[in-house]
Amino acid sequence: MTRGGWLVRSLGARASSLCRSSTISSPNALRAAAAAGCSQLTQSRQTTTSSVREKQQKLKTFSIYRWNPDGSGKPQLQDYQIDLSECGPMVLDALIKIKNEIDPTVTFRRSCREGICGSCAMNIDGCNGLACLTKIDAASKASTITPLPHMFVIKDLVVDMTNFYNQYKSIEPWLKRKSPPPADGKEILQSKKDRAKLDGMYECILCACCSTSCPSYWWNPELYLGPSALLQANRWIMDSRDEYTKERLDAVCDEFKLYRCHTIMNCTRACPKGLNPGKEIANIKKLEVTMGGM
Repeated sequence: MTRGGWLVRSLGARASSLCRSSTISSPNALRAAAAAGCSQLTQSRQTTTSSVREKQQKLKTFSIYRWNPDGSGKPQLQDYQIDLSECGPMVLDALIKIKNEIDPTVTFRRSCREGICGSCAMNIDGCNGLACLTKIDAASKASTITPLPHMFVIKDLVVDMTNFYNQYKSIEPWLKRKSPPPADGKEILQSKKDRAKLDGMYECILCACCSTSCPSYWWNPELYLGPSALLQANRWIMDSRDEYTKERLDAVCDEFKLYRCHTIMNCTRACPKGLNPGKEIANIKKLEVTMGGM
């Protein structure tokens, strides 16, 4: 018999006993006895519910990189413990819960929560990824979250993307034509076969997970364009509608811009969209030879 069932039977027996007792001489006394019994039953249920809730808690500690440029302290890892049973399944859900309920000073970028904008890129347990697409490892009692590696930190998990975006701008990521535009403002057509050549490149969201996982980019971030920018360069080199293919190849044909890539392939492993920047860089190198870029 459960504790609650035993208590109900016990209270019923007590009430019957009180009814037979000569000490109870009025309906008011009966009502008081019944109220006391209900109060004890409510307290018992609350105790049972509280114990069940405690057993169902899934506590996990997140060690988050903290640094405030306005303070005098050094960077440090700060621990936050949350209950996963009251949190969404993704790392970004945990960060939002920490910011909303524990420490509003925790700073990070986020926007779409759908793996489209690339804003929440960070290093999670040693691997670059998007917080909104990275599931919380419920089997582990602790996780470490730090900014993208080898980038200047603005505050906490926010890094300076200026150099990264300047490199993207340098490859001129827009359609360039030498012939006059089509009459009547019509679009420039391409075959399905030519369109298929862009698959695996146009999906890049510029999150910088690939570039910041590349040792060559760590060593020469000002000179080496990095996997992301080179993937985007190949996207326009392979576009059949673009008429500056030779010029684009000449622009990246440089000892540092292109040939610092040593095919380590960290970029492919880190890409949250499943792209293969290493393959696209290899294609540029091949075109440099076949089209006389060298």
